[in-house]
Parts: sequence; C-alpha cells; structure tokens
Amino acid sequence: MKQFFFFAVMFSVLFISCKKSPETMLNEVVTDTSAKLKYQGSFMSERWGTVSGQAKIYLKNGKYILALENFMTSNGPDLKVYLSKDRTPAEFIKLSNLKSTNGNQLYDIPDNMLDFTEYKFALIHCERFNHLFGSALLQ
Repeated sequence: MKQFFFFAVMFSVLFISCKKSPETMLNEVVTDTSAKLKYQGSFMSERWGTVSGQAKIYLKNGKYILALENFMTSNGPDLKVYLSKDRTPAEFIKLSNLKSTNGNQLYDIPDNMLDFTEYKFALIHCERFNHLFGSALLQ
C-alpha cells in the first residue's frame, strides 16, 4: 500500500509540474524573399505532450533559421527547442527556451556548418523532467 501511495504522489508531482500558464500567441515570420526553404517537417506528438505545426529550416544571408509555423504545444515548465540526430534528445543542439506555446516563432541556428543529414529532427522537450513533447523529421 505504501508503494502505491508513493507512486501515486510521484506521478501527480510530475504531471502537475509539467504544466504552466498559456503564453501569448507569437507571429514571427521570415519576410525576406531571399530566404530559401531548405528542410521542413510536421510535428508529431510524443508521450508527454501534444504538439502540432510545421518545423522549417530557412537559409537567409548565409545563416540558418528554424521556423515553427502554425505551431501549438501543450504547456510544460521547462520547454526547450532542440535540433537532434534522433527522435529522442540524445545527441542534440539546444537552440533556445520555447518562446510561446502557440504561434509562429523563429530561432537562430548558431552553427552554420551544421550537417542537416545528421541533425534532422526538431524537438520540443521538457528539459527539467526529460520529457519529449513532440518531434518533426526535417527533410
């Protein structure tokens, strides 16, 4: 009985702590007509969250930008945006904290020599609790 109570409390703590209040909708877009779309993919929800929208990589003036378009995710306390070699965050580059749970958003990709044949997944990940909310295969 004590073990059941312990697991029930731990589950409740984890479930509640991966929630935060909704943020305002963003509308950041790539407006430069010289920006070229290089890769794109649709988000798929994972075990710990619901994520929808598109992840797109643009090349603009020699720099790569990750655009989350028509994006929406369930809330979490410590959501990050990663580029990863796999659908799980084992080998990844952390781009930033997630700016908003919905809307269009842009993230600079710091390494212009990044090999997108290796780093081909965009991830939304709760870093504090190591919970993957969603992934998009970039092709």
